[in-house]
This record gives sequence, structure tokens and C-alpha cells, in this order.
Amino acid sequence: MTTAAAVPARPRAAALPHPTDIWNALPAPMLLLGPDGRVALANSAAETFLNVSQTLMMEKGWAQLFPEDSPVRALVDEARASRTDIAAYDLVIEFLGGRRARADVLVGRLPDQDGWLALSFQPRAVTSLVDRQKGQQGAARSAEGVAAMLAHEIKNPLSGIRGAAQLLGEALDQDSRELTGLIISEVDRVRALIDRMEGFTDTRPPSLTQENIHAVLGHVRMLAEAGFGKDMQFRERYDPSLPPVLGNRDALIQAFLNLVKNAVEASPPGGAITLTTAFRQGFRVRAHATGARISLPLEVCVIDEGEGPPQTIADHLFEPFVSAKPGGTGLGLALVAKVVGDHGGIVECDRQPGRTVFRILLPLAPEPR
Repeated sequence: MTTAAAVPARPRAAALPHPTDIWNALPAPMLLLGPDGRVALANSAAETFLNVSQTLMMEKGWAQLFPEDSPVRALVDEARASRTDIAAYDLVIEFLGGRRARADVLVGRLPDQDGWLALSFQPRAVTSLVDRQKGQQGAARSAEGVAAMLAHEIKNPLSGIRGAAQLLGEALDQDSRELTGLIISEVDRVRALIDRMEGFTDTRPPSLTQENIHAVLGHVRMLAEAGFGKDMQFRERYDPSLPPVLGNRDALIQAFLNLVKNAVEASPPGGAITLTTAFRQGFRVRAHATGARISLPLEVCVIDEGEGPPQTIADHLFEPFVSAKPGGTGLGLALVAKVVGDHGGIVECDRQPGRTVFRILLPLAPEPR
């Protein structure tokens, strides 16, 4: 009599968490608003941030927490009326009762759910895009002052030093001429550095015209493949429907060429450099000078496979003379920040293990009347 072999029992799959548990575990304060504008759900972080329970918000409404002229109420109304996602950064939010907070506010539509909105708060004003833009503009201004001073005080005497070394070399033997040749080469190196710094001294507003951003990037790629990036792989992921940007072609080429050169130097040999463009509808920041919300929907990314800049200089990456590269001058990214700032845009760096993204956000060219 044979006995059937025992079949091992299958391990029981772990039970999936309830959607409510996932919702409440989200760290960002979030509200789910129905088509009637009332609160359908509020997670635990929202209850803490707004200092009101979900039950009370469902009974009395979320809008009653803010004054009538609150930018939060305006953003929700705009998103509902325009049927688009809206993001506003570095808002000063006032609550009824006098409490104030600074946060990014995002209003997004739910896919396939007409009229439903998700209202999210990101209370992270210290690292907001607007603060980074302000720091980049300050870095550019300091670079202009340093460059103007050095160009005036150093560049003129260099020609005299170089000429004297040449004359001295003609009267010396071969061994001594090698030393004068060293002096000449070092003078030329310093002069080249000063030439690069002079790019910061021109404070005149750039001449802007309508430019095809893909034509600019195509020219940058051609220059890179013919020179410093000839051993790299270049990939492109473009949105062909992008409208033109209001920019200066030469300045944009210079900025993107600096970013691509940095990406090549940071990547392993034979690595890939990816260039992407996208349209981010509803992406807006608040201008510090006027308080008006500025739309920056055109996104350009330069992505490499390197480890990115060290964390120790992450907060000063776009300041002049800050560099982690041996022998680096620290002027490349400062010049990028100046060019992007002159165009009314923002540049930021997103560093991840094995992947570094430099992201530039630019305004579009105004439509002709």
C-alpha cells in the first residue's frame, strides 16, 4: 500500500494594508475634495497641519479655515475652473485666527474622476525653488563683482609679464628658455581664466528672441560629440510639441554646453548622457520682488550616470569658485545660474545614487498679439 507524498503548504500572502491606512501614512498634508468642493478625506498630516479634525472639516468645510483672499482658495478655484493641475511655491499661508505658515501648495485632478481634486501642502519653504532662485541670483551678483575687479586688476599686467618673458628668453640659453616658456604658458593659463570670468561682468539684459529649444540642444550635442563627449552615448527624449522659449541663443548654448561638459566629466567612460524636454503645465513660482506668480512650464534636463556633487557643497553648488573637481575653477555652474537667471528661469540639481539630474525651468515666449 503506497502513501501519497505530503504537499507542503503554501505560505500565506501578507494582507495588503487598507487604503485608509496608506492615506493616513502619507507624510504630506493632503485633502481630497469632491465635485461640490467639500472635504471627502483628510489624512492625519492634514489634520495636524491645519489643526482641525477630518470630521470638523467635513462638517464646516475646508475653505472656512482661510481668509477670503487666501492664495490657497484662489488656487483651488483656478484649478477647478481651468481643469488643470496647479503648483505654487513658497506661499505665505494665513489662517483665520492669525496663525501663519510657509508651504508649497499643489492642486491635482484625479484621473477619470471629473471634478475631484487633491489638495496637498508641502511645508518646506527652506528648500523651495524660489529660495534656490534667490540664492542663485545672489551668487551671480557676487560673481559679477569679483570678476570685474579681477579682470581690471590682473588682466592688464599679464601682457607686460608675457612680453618681458619673451624678450628675456631670446637672450638666454636653452635651459633658461624652458623656464621663460613656463612663465609664458602660466600667464596664458591665467589670462584664459580671466577671459572666462569676464562673462560675469556684462550686466546688460540679454537680447531675447523666440528660440526653438531643440535646435539649441541639437547644436550643443553636435559640439559635445565632436569634442569632449566623443566617447559618450547621447540620448534624447524630447517633447516635439513644445512652443518656443524667449531666450538668447548664444547664452543658452553656453549654459547647456557647460552642463553637458560637467555631465561628461562626472560620468564613467562610455556612459550615457540623456537630454530631455517636457511641458509642465501649471508649474508656477512666486516672484520675491512683486509677489506675482510666474509660470515656468518649459523643463530641460541634463542627466548623467555619475554620483553627482558631494553633499558638502550641495547648498553652494551655483556659487563661484565652488568645485569638487581637481583643478576646477567653480565658474561653470555659476555662469549657468547667471544665464538662467537672466532668462527669468530656475536651475536645480537632483542627486541620486548613480544618477544626477540638472533641471532648468524656463518661461515660454509670449504669443504674438
